[in-house]
Amino acid sequence: MRHRFYVLRSAFRVRTYLLFLFFLVLVLSPGLCGGEWRQAEGPRQWSFPRDHGSHSEYRTEWWYFTGNLADAAGKKYGYQLTFFRYGLTGRPRNPGNPWSVRDIYLAHFAITDASNNSFHYTDRASRKGPGLAGAAERKMDVTLLGWSAIMEKNTIRLKASFEGMELKLDLIPAKPAVLHGRGGLSKKGPLPGQASYYYSFTDLKTTGYLKRPGMKEAVGVSGTSWFDQEFGSNQLTGDQAGWDWFALHLGDGRDLMIYKLRKKDLSVEKESSGTLVEPGGTSRQISLSDIQIDVLGHWKSQKTKGKYPAGWRIRIPSARIDVTVKPLIPDQELANTVSAGITYWEGAVGGTGTSKGKSVKTEGYVELTGYAGTIGGTF
Repeated sequence: MRHRFYVLRSAFRVRTYLLFLFFLVLVLSPGLCGGEWRQAEGPRQWSFPRDHGSHSEYRTEWWYFTGNLADAAGKKYGYQLTFFRYGLTGRPRNPGNPWSVRDIYLAHFAITDASNNSFHYTDRASRKGPGLAGAAERKMDVTLLGWSAIMEKNTIRLKASFEGMELKLDLIPAKPAVLHGRGGLSKKGPLPGQASYYYSFTDLKTTGYLKRPGMKEAVGVSGTSWFDQEFGSNQLTGDQAGWDWFALHLGDGRDLMIYKLRKKDLSVEKESSGTLVEPGGTSRQISLSDIQIDVLGHWKSQKTKGKYPAGWRIRIPSARIDVTVKPLIPDQELANTVSAGITYWEGAVGGTGTSKGKSVKTEGYVELTGYAGTIGGTF
């Protein structure tokens, strides 16, 4: 089947929306460059469910959901639903006014249909305003123009829709929250503050409904999702070009997260690392020296000319993991998103390999940034 790639916003609408957004920020938020933000520098006393909520004392934060799903016929799907909060000023001029700009909220929404060889994405952005967007401080309750991620007791409910794309899912953690790095402090660079506080639900049992453009009606789906939350104020260094991030579910119940920060001189940042989560929920950090990744192929975007890795062999000798994964479809690139102004590849992957000497199937998600323009120095 010929590949179909749906871009749900035209270039004109992208430019117009960005200009309008920045006009609002500049005119209505005179304290744009002001404010003081806390840095991710030392140990943190975690408390859930409070820490599922917003941490507004830090400049940047995201709630990141990806998942591998299938319908009753066995057709495979992937999805991404991501919410970002970016602080413009810690000291808005009129904090009691709902139109006063303190934060900008962004969201990305994508669906992969492997059987249809198609990828669909859209995004949106807004100030908080009166009921437009926001994130609760003491629980997971994130909303943006009708899209939402809300945790009720032990269930996370996701909802998003736009021009033929629909997602309505319930996610239930099968394992406890996992802290990455050292007690949740995930280093991204050598200097103080070049870090984030980072935790995940790596195994979320997922059920619900999904629809892509072209479907007559939504289909029931089930599978496994992954949730990341990070917050900080100054992660990357100016010499970093981008990163490769892997979130993998192994068939024996183990989960593996790896992030590799690439520098502009083609070397790898020594702060790169990973986390291995065992079936019972225990976890341990994996150092860069114990991570071996071989790129097995590439895919070149006809739209942006970016050249991305498109297949990997991943080995963790200390954990006896040796798996090979590849994209479910090659083209899962989010090009020039209106809300972030960057291009990156984020897609569902699958493969096979061994874990502790036994054959396993593998599925998950991979994110690749900096292959269609560098993003060093940004958060």
